[in-house]
Amino acid sequence: MSGKRENVKKNDIFPLTIVDMGVDGEGIGKYEGMTFFVKDALIGDVILARAVKLKKNYGYARVEKITKASSSRVEPKCPLHRQCGGCQIQALEYSEQLRFKEKKVKNNLLRIGEFPEQELDAVMEPIVGMENPYRYRNKAQFPVGYDKNGEIVTGFYAARTHSIIPVEDCLLGVPENQEVLSAVKEWMKTYRIPAYDEKEGTGLVRHILIRYGFSTQEVMVCLIINGDSLPCQKELVEKLQAIEGMTSVCYNVNTERTNVILGQKTECIWGMPYITDSIYLRDTADFKRTETSVSYHISAQSFYQVNPVQTEKLYSTALEYAGLTGKESVWDLYCGIGTISLFLSQRAKQVYGVEIVPQAIEDAKNNAKLNGITNVQFFVGKAEEVLPKFYAGSGDSDEMCHPDVIVVDPPRKGCDEVCLSTMLAMRPKRIVYVSCDSATLARDLRILADGGYELKRVRAFDQFAHSGHVECVTLLQRKNT
Repeated sequence: MSGKRENVKKNDIFPLTIVDMGVDGEGIGKYEGMTFFVKDALIGDVILARAVKLKKNYGYARVEKITKASSSRVEPKCPLHRQCGGCQIQALEYSEQLRFKEKKVKNNLLRIGEFPEQELDAVMEPIVGMENPYRYRNKAQFPVGYDKNGEIVTGFYAARTHSIIPVEDCLLGVPENQEVLSAVKEWMKTYRIPAYDEKEGTGLVRHILIRYGFSTQEVMVCLIINGDSLPCQKELVEKLQAIEGMTSVCYNVNTERTNVILGQKTECIWGMPYITDSIYLRDTADFKRTETSVSYHISAQSFYQVNPVQTEKLYSTALEYAGLTGKESVWDLYCGIGTISLFLSQRAKQVYGVEIVPQAIEDAKNNAKLNGITNVQFFVGKAEEVLPKFYAGSGDSDEMCHPDVIVVDPPRKGCDEVCLSTMLAMRPKRIVYVSCDSATLARDLRILADGGYELKRVRAFDQFAHSGHVECVTLLQRKNT
């Protein structure tokens, strides 16, 4: 085959040595000067690649054959890992997964944040991995459909598609998931409850949402349905009640033609409308659990970290970075159901939480009552709208306008510019930034650093083992304080 770019065509097969990995764990190699991105290829692999998509200066390929495996390649525990889009790097030895994620964070801080390497080497702490990187997810959402034989299937979507890969027991989830899926499918078959057909917009059951409380062993099942009511409820409950730990059975109404899983209305048909779980404070020297914990009521629509073991380490580190002594006022932005706010309240004088989702704020207030915590106050709204209002003078006290610490845990897109500028105007002594996307984290840290803050500590956490995602906690301190 000619090495000229114009002669490389779709479906051409060519040798490729993988020399790097992209942000989502895809392998990167060069063929005759052209960069190719290859799903399921690892650093050190020598492969035969098949071109599947070509751009002007780069292309995408798939693994046709591994001619020499990377020394870091292992046999994945899940036989479906290549078909399912959930575990992009399960074939990579776990210690190398951690190295990859640590490098990903550093590279984003170097490239996007423009922090000098010498500075990063001084502030970056070792990534916090898992002792057992399986069975860690406390939440699973299984789409429901039909196979080619017309049988009901549940599982996960294949990468970049809406084709369901049948999965009975995902190794990242809890074993109870398999029992729930089996019970629901049997109920659907027995009572002829149709699965949703997203192409036609017909059928009833769209997804099965399962939540599990690691500290309580409580189980919630929520069926997301394309309709206003759920038939044969009594029979469904009878089947699910047989599963140990079953605490809540509900359904959520979503009749929209959308990729969004949950609708606005949830009805509890048996048990409680929530499950309870607890997060324990850990000693950050060795991450051993302490006796201190905070309990939470988690409903079907609550945002709650999916990896409770790592969440305890993550939040304990955020609390340590905040440097609280009991005298501080703290804003917790994008607070969700109050998970971090209630942790902070144990060592702060006063905590103020902001979240755009009204139900989440109701959950946060109830969680504060559940734990007997009175030094927290929650507000509904966008952080970029609520925070400026208080800074402009609508706050009850100077503590609200000029907090000692601000903690942010924004969605993947990062913080809004107005929110960042208001944080800078408030001039807290410390800012603790928790992030699930190190690229937007790096962007926002640069803005805060240019606004008078110094990056003091950075630590990555493997919150999503076997995927390309990584969580971070960072500490910024105001200069000349």
